[in-house]
Amino acid sequence: MTTIKNFFNKYKYYLILHLVILQGSFGGIASKTAAGHPMFSRNWFLFYGILLINLFLYAAFWQQIIKKFSLTTAFLNKSVIIIWAALWGFLLFKEPITLNMIAGGVIVIIGAVMVVIENE
Repeated sequence: MTTIKNFFNKYKYYLILHLVILQGSFGGIASKTAAGHPMFSRNWFLFYGILLINLFLYAAFWQQIIKKFSLTTAFLNKSVIIIWAALWGFLLFKEPITLNMIAGGVIVIIGAVMVVIENE
């Protein structure tokens, strides 16, 4: 139990950072959903409203979490949003995941892990 607690204490801000990035990726879902509706329709306004609220919340959370990291570390980890976008596209919009997308995702994850290891 102590090992799990130590691990969480050591990496909790990275976990929070990635939860903020995940929350930010929801804006892409709202945006793409809104684009599927006629402009200025009720659903178009609904999903763009959700997008604006999401962007506001993301900006507020992002400003708080970057206090815990250097800008380089925060922005390098932010590249993980590419993986979330591919996942949401596949799950919600039936978009294919290509080999190039997988290779790019692996590179992004390796880069994020290297930044975390370097900052220890």
